[in-house]
Amino acid sequence: MKYYVVDAFAEKVFEGNPAGVCILESWLSDSLMQDITSENNLAETAFAVKEGHSYRLRWFTPGGEIDLCGHATLATAYILFRFYEPEAKTVTFQTQSGTLEVVRDGDRLEMDFPAYALTPVPVTKELVDAIGLRPAEVWKGRDLVCVLEQEEQVYSLQPDLAKVETLDGLLLHVTAKGTDYDCVSRTFAPKMGVAEDAVCGSGHCHIIPLWAGKAKKEIFRARQASKRGGTLYCRKVGDRVKLAGKAALYLEGELLVEK
Repeated sequence: MKYYVVDAFAEKVFEGNPAGVCILESWLSDSLMQDITSENNLAETAFAVKEGHSYRLRWFTPGGEIDLCGHATLATAYILFRFYEPEAKTVTFQTQSGTLEVVRDGDRLEMDFPAYALTPVPVTKELVDAIGLRPAEVWKGRDLVCVLEQEEQVYSLQPDLAKVETLDGLLLHVTAKGTDYDCVSRTFAPKMGVAEDAVCGSGHCHIIPLWAGKAKKEIFRARQASKRGGTLYCRKVGDRVKLAGKAALYLEGELLVEK
């Protein structure tokens, strides 16, 4: 089967977040998709099958299937636009998180994702021990979001991942108001077998609604402050988040596995 690796939210290769993409004629078994993902050892591998005028899309991490992934969706749309649907302006995915659309926006691809509802939660001793400092605020949706006082704290954070794995929420995001960007963040996902996610689209479905409420605005230029780094162009629109970015093709190949 055809296999690609795409750096998503990247201006060029070796930036942003790499995702594996498999475009299938029919579904593989869940166990085989998990084995392929574990062998690839990327934060996510996306599997897509065309169904009518849209594509069914699923995302797997080395630790299991996940219900929403931004960078692997961007990567899959990039491959479809480039190789499978070159005349299309929009590609539609059917997913566990509902219908997701990706639209060409000049040299960027813009995704339409659901925003997570956030609830404030107490700052616990376990959380402080896990991340190594006391956040100003903590919020919970699918994931935990810690708001830090200073941008530099986001860049320098060195959490204890074994302790992070015991916290509530699927992923852990830390974020602060930026100087060159509207906000900066980092994402840690030890429960999914990923120490730090280079650029997390679903994380920004938490982070952007949070900052939109604080800043009373809808348009954000966000920076994921991982080692690779990545820039997301975001808009809060009602109960949706528009996430736009660029992508770069790193690898095009063929997987030699039996169905």
